[in-house]
Amino acid sequence: MALLTIPAADGTDLSVRDTGRRDAPVVLLCDGVGCDGYIWRYLRPHLEKTCRVVHFHYRGHGQSEIPRDRSTLTIEQCADDAWHVLDQLGIQEAVLLGHSMGVQVSLEAAWRQRARTRGIVALCGAFERPLDTFHGSDLGHRILPLVTGAAFRWPTKLRDLWQRVVPTEMAWKMAVATELNPAMVHRDDFLPYLQHMARMDPVVFVHYLQSVAEHSARPWLRSLQMPVLVVAGERDNFTPAEVSRRMLHALPNAQFCLVPAGSHAAPIELPDLIELKLDAFARQNQLW
Repeated sequence: MALLTIPAADGTDLSVRDTGRRDAPVVLLCDGVGCDGYIWRYLRPHLEKTCRVVHFHYRGHGQSEIPRDRSTLTIEQCADDAWHVLDQLGIQEAVLLGHSMGVQVSLEAAWRQRARTRGIVALCGAFERPLDTFHGSDLGHRILPLVTGAAFRWPTKLRDLWQRVVPTEMAWKMAVATELNPAMVHRDDFLPYLQHMARMDPVVFVHYLQSVAEHSARPWLRSLQMPVLVVAGERDNFTPAEVSRRMLHALPNAQFCLVPAGSHAAPIELPDLIELKLDAFARQNQLW
């Protein structure tokens, strides 16, 4: 595995993994907010057999640096960083694979560089304002100002509480009770997410959450002519399947895959099903 550090245009160091077949079509992996790659545990090795796989950590995630200018902690900047990373690697075009917030990043990146985007795979993510539909209501959007206010007013206290609570057994049990399908997810597959979240600066997370809450691809979604595979979890409460279906109908060249009983973590719950659908999608559209 080639682990690289690539400075962004403003000098922020970005951590990049460049793996798979060097002479093959490129797939760019785009994480969800607060993630550093746990969701690709099974899909990445599968893709590496036939593709060159590039995965970068967003600013303030994983081993990437927190920028001096916190106003750059946005979906738009993530999209710009994605193409900057590919430029530095000498890569002209790519298929964009996004999970959760990574769907928003992928759509933004595709719109900015449509000629360079061969296709998109949108896994368990929304095309606009996901906090408006979180768990089937706009409660997430309504409480966000309270969360951000507390984070910016008491950052040290929040950081101490965050590091004590996030990586605990209680957090795992809460995730299983409210989101994950305990019959399909393995504890060891999800714990890396909690461990990374515990190391992450919660103020950085909140900055991203603000961007996630306001971002919308609706104005230009129909202009994305490249093939898109929309994948939804039947039991996804973070991004209800109905939201994914709305994106499907708004895109001019899209296919749909519903993961039975899948949650927001469907790629680690039923990876075999997603791999089969992904391979068929790639063959049909000659992506790799």
